[in-house]
Amino acid sequence: MQNILNISQIIIATLLMILILLQQKGAGLGAAFGSDSSIYRTKRGAEKIIFNATIVLTILFFLSALANIFVS
Repeated sequence: MQNILNISQIIIATLLMILILLQQKGAGLGAAFGSDSSIYRTKRGAEKIIFNATIVLTILFFLSALANIFVS
């Protein structure tokens, strides 16, 4: 059981890193120096799917980490 939890945590962490890197924030380093344009826009299409998948994977990672603590 411990091995399954460890492997699933590695897979979830890898997918989570990929999804976080795929998200576009638009400003990059310019926002750190105050040149962020504050235009409100909604997430649509693939951007919304990636955002929601990131939330789901974050919750799964947290739950698998808790399960890993209680199993060991």
